[in-house]
Amino acid sequence: MEISDTFQIKLKLGSMTFPITIRREDELLYRDAEKLINQRYAFYANKFPHLTSETYLMMSTIEIAVRLQLAETTGNLQPVMAQLNGLISDVETALK
Repeated sequence: MEISDTFQIKLKLGSMTFPITIRREDELLYRDAEKLINQRYAFYANKFPHLTSETYLMMSTIEIAVRLQLAETTGNLQPVMAQLNGLISDVETALK
């Protein structure tokens, strides 16, 4: 029996679930990203309890993107950015 290089996982981000097909070696990256997004989501949900789930996800995304941009301007993140761009492409493909 042959094991595929890709498989499907489900990421739970806030109140939404996203099935996505990923490379096996990238699973930890996706799980860590899921954890980070949900930590920031919980922070915003506790601080602003009257907003929507979508708003918490967007606020989390903005914060993480700003942190990434800051890190990119203060150091060499080209390898990280290359990998992140690959992951973004995977997510975009899964959402189509």
